[in-house]
Order: sequence, then C-alpha cells, then structure tokens
Amino acid sequence: MSMNDKELYKRILGINGPWEVTDVRLDIINKEVMIQVGYKTEQPVNCPECQREAAKHDHKKRRWRHLDTCQMKTIIECEIPRTRCPEHGIKQIPVPWAETNSRFTALFEALVIMWMKDASIKAVGKAFGISWDQAAKIQEKAVKRGLSRRKEEPVEEIGIDETSYQKRHEYVTILLDRGKDRVIDVLDDRKAVSVDKWFKSRTKEEREGYVSITMDMWDPYIKAVRDNVPEADKKTCFDRFHVSQHLNKGIDKVRAEEHRGFLEQTGESPLSKTRFDWLRNSGKTDNRSRVDFLKLTRSKLRTARAWAIKETANRLWSYQYWACAKKAWEYLCSWMIRSRLKPIIKVGRMIKNYLWGILNAVLLKANNAMLEAKNGCIQKIKARACGFRNRDRFKTAIMFHLGGLDMMPSAAKAANFPT
Repeated sequence: MSMNDKELYKRILGINGPWEVTDVRLDIINKEVMIQVGYKTEQPVNCPECQREAAKHDHKKRRWRHLDTCQMKTIIECEIPRTRCPEHGIKQIPVPWAETNSRFTALFEALVIMWMKDASIKAVGKAFGISWDQAAKIQEKAVKRGLSRRKEEPVEEIGIDETSYQKRHEYVTILLDRGKDRVIDVLDDRKAVSVDKWFKSRTKEEREGYVSITMDMWDPYIKAVRDNVPEADKKTCFDRFHVSQHLNKGIDKVRAEEHRGFLEQTGESPLSKTRFDWLRNSGKTDNRSRVDFLKLTRSKLRTARAWAIKETANRLWSYQYWACAKKAWEYLCSWMIRSRLKPIIKVGRMIKNYLWGILNAVLLKANNAMLEAKNGCIQKIKARACGFRNRDRFKTAIMFHLGGLDMMPSAAKAANFPT
C-alpha cells in the first residue's frame, strides 16, 4: 500500500521515533489489517534496567491486538530489539503502545477495562472478539496495576463486614476505608486469624491512628481488633444497621407467632398483610396513609409492644453525651428483657452484652452505611457474573469495581485516553 496508509496508521497508533510503520497489509477475506512496525536501525538501544546504551543482541517477533479500524480486526506486528547489557544480560526493550508481557495494545486494554465497569466479562469478551479467559486476564492485570500504584495513606475510619460469595456459608471479609469510600482489601474468609493477620500487616502508627472501626457483633472480628488495635474498646462501633436488623427479626417472629395464634382461634387476624408496616421506621415514613396501622400500634397486641421497643431504639442514636446515652440504652435493655416476648428478650440480652460498642457508635456517629451500600454493589456484581465459583476471581471483581484503583495502562494515560 502507499506511504499515505503508513502515515495514517502512524497517526492512529500514535507511533513516533525511533519506531516507524514499515508496512500495512490488508486481508479482505479475514477482515484483518496487519500493521508492521520496526525500530530504526540507526537508532541506539538502551538497557531497560539501567538505561545505559547497550549493543543489540537480536530481534524477537511479537504481535498485539489493537482496536478495530474501519470495522476490521487490527494487528500490530513488530520485531523488537533485545539488548545485551554487561550488567543485566539480554533484555527486551519496552514498546510504547503496550504494557510488558501483554498481547493487547494499551488502548485496547483501556477500552476493555472501561466496558467491564458496566458489563460482564462474557459480554465484553463477545463484544471485542476475545475469549473469556483473555478478558478476565485483562481485568486481573488491571487490578494488580492499580494496587501497585496505590499509595500508602493513613486510614482513620475502617468498616469490616462479611459477604457471601457462594452458598453453604462461604464468605469473604470486606475492609473499607470509610473516609475515602473505597475497599482496602478482601480477605479469604471471616475468621479471626485472617483479620488478625491483616491488622498485623499494618504499621503500628496506622493502628494507633484509627478513630473508629465499625462492624457487626461478630466475635472473631471483635477479638482480632482487640488483639491489634490500641484502645480498641473505645474505637469499636457496632453498626446501627445490624442492631436494627436484629430488632426487626425479633418483631417479625413475635408478629408471625401472634398471627398464627389468631388464625387458629378465630380464623382471621388483625395482623394480616401488615408485616412490612411493622418493619418500617416511622420516623422516616409518611404515616398519614397508615391510619389503620397506627391504630394497631396503640392496641394491646404483643406485636405492638415489640414495635414500640423498636421505635424507641431508633430514637436512641442521636445522643451526644455518654452518661445520657448509657442510661437510655440500659433502660431499653431492661424494658426488652422484662417484655415477656422471647424473641425481644433474646435481642435485649444481646444488646446488653455489646452495649459498649453501641455506645461508641452513638457518640462517634459511626456506621457501616457505606459498606452496606458496597454490599449491594457486590450483589449486583455477582448477579451480572451469574455467580462465582472461584474465590480469587470474586476478590478481583470486588477490587476492580469498588477498590477506587487507577487501573489504566500507562501508555493509554499518556495518550490522554478518557478514564
């Protein structure tokens, strides 16, 4: 083809000296464009390790898949010089259009990475004409690239929570930097040993600098934090979401039991179709449309008593002073334990045992709302992928979507590729 075609692809690929487009071959049958790139023979080469000028040893032919041009699969082919350095031996020089050891150009990888933020690996692979394994490898390399670029910065607010990645109680632990709203790490399970090992990998200064650590009332997490964080009992906060979750489960059990009792005795029940009314937070609900339900809350139903306890608990998170908050929560625990409602009594005893962490959450105004939102995103990631059979793949997907990482290839960033 003419020199104009070489100049065109030189501009498309952003290739500059000492590299040059030497040939462009068109295969109409296979709808493929082969771009031959060479290194100018008169240009010296430098050792990639020490950057000193070195002798050329030989050339090694390699190919890279590039973004399609003119609706045709585009391949770059180049015989890359290898240097012979007295100190570092034989080394292949890097190319400006692709990352080391990649079979795709940086712009191709960058576009795949952008698409994978909104689509499954399978869908992206199909759209770009690559295999599932190739697309997954690009994602994995992107996460490794992002983690290598992440700077070690002090973390003051940490959230710890587990999320399931398979049935049969298979869990991973998510660690969130609540200050920057990004996932710091994903651990293989929810055991104390794993969390303990992670904390021990942090510096002493970082562990001393934690202001709050939010979690649910899971004893392995509590043990790991107490073993590694100075003044842990003043920084550990038990999340409001989990306390409310336990209260809602208690109310639902009371309602279900009372509802069955009415049906067995009279064949009808005032609690029919009211399940979700009892679970809502009345402080955040327009109650003008719930006149009939509010009448039930003022009745002598056992469910109404459980609901009153739950609503009282919801109002106890706004206290500013330790003594006042402690007195109010202790009164609530006493009320729950004397309620003669077994599910509520059980929750009351649990709150009493973990009251110290609940009070920390009240006074520090700390919660795991960000982590619960991340959990919702993780469930969407799982649904998009139709589940995960591989734990490492699941961890990679979480860090890819929620790690706040800078994952774009350097060559794509240099070309001002949008991120």
